[in-house]
Amino acid sequence: MQVTITAKVKIKPTSEQATLLHDALRVYRDGCNFVSTIVFEMKVCVLSKLHALTYRALREQFLLRSQMSQSVMKTVIARYESLKSNSRDWTKVHFKKPEFDLVWNRDYSLTKGLFSINTLQGRVKIPFETKGMEQYFDGSWSFGTAKLIYKHGKFFLHIPITKDFGSTPEQNIYQVVGIDFGINYIAVSYDSNGKSQFFNGRTIKNKRSQFKSLRKQLQQKGTASSRRKLKRFGQRENRWMTDINHQVSKALVERYGANTLFVLEDLTGVRRTTEKVRINNRYETVTWSFHQLRKMFEYKAALHGAKVIVVDPRYTSLKCPKCGHIDKANRNKKKHSFCCLRCYYQSNDDRIGAMNLQRKGMEYIVEVTTSA
Repeated sequence: MQVTITAKVKIKPTSEQATLLHDALRVYRDGCNFVSTIVFEMKVCVLSKLHALTYRALREQFLLRSQMSQSVMKTVIARYESLKSNSRDWTKVHFKKPEFDLVWNRDYSLTKGLFSINTLQGRVKIPFETKGMEQYFDGSWSFGTAKLIYKHGKFFLHIPITKDFGSTPEQNIYQVVGIDFGINYIAVSYDSNGKSQFFNGRTIKNKRSQFKSLRKQLQQKGTASSRRKLKRFGQRENRWMTDINHQVSKALVERYGANTLFVLEDLTGVRRTTEKVRINNRYETVTWSFHQLRKMFEYKAALHGAKVIVVDPRYTSLKCPKCGHIDKANRNKKKHSFCCLRCYYQSNDDRIGAMNLQRKGMEYIVEVTTSA
């Protein structure tokens, strides 16, 4: 499996180097807005055509270096392609944040423990912090196109780094863990030893309800300051949700470690299903990023030498893991309980889902090893 993560590296330029970086950020942003105007008015998203229209102006008017000019065009094209892929109306893209795309080995590189970064006046060599990220600079990871960002008075490089991890052979797997995602419990696990772990989601659900209420109040005001606060508020909520997903995935992967098969639900289309719930509860149910949580599981498992598969989630909360009886009446959604109508086995309904996922994982192992 190929794993790509983003390393956020703090760099420490001198005051003179910081001035050069600020100039590069400002001119790069101005160049992007210039090219964006051309793309919007002429509807040109082909690099070769855009090069003929803008390259000379980027070099002579904005004094951008050759590679910077190419990066400006690619950055703008990518933003408009994103608009089209998301079926958005054709609108002019404005670049507000000071960001600078750096191509590995052309705009930036590593030289004797320093980052060599391209500026309008040539390269500058800048030290950086590696605390907590030493493993990513051992030479086994490949670096991609980074972003130079200035935030809270500091400079950062956001670098996508990639490494190939060999797939864990099914013959080496010694335990299978089923993980059920939900709202009242963000995640519930069930392992080969019959033990479960619950990650309570009620406090998270309550906090998200508070976010929803405050957002509604700000939307009703409709002032410029309320809109600015609403934007900051949304960013804060997204960071908080991402952090929760990181904590849950990290805790489970580190608990079970290498040679573990994690069985997750394929929640593709879950939004359409959960939109059937009552309007008052819809926001808390629909908007949690389970896809993000799944992706975090996948790359963290690869880093720890484990394996992840996703399976069809149908009937996992309705099927009795003891006798196999399937019935909607087995589950009481309001009480979040499960009681089999045939054998009377009882448990938490999310734990039942995790148990059935674990059994699907066991079936997968048997099928793969017997056919090998």
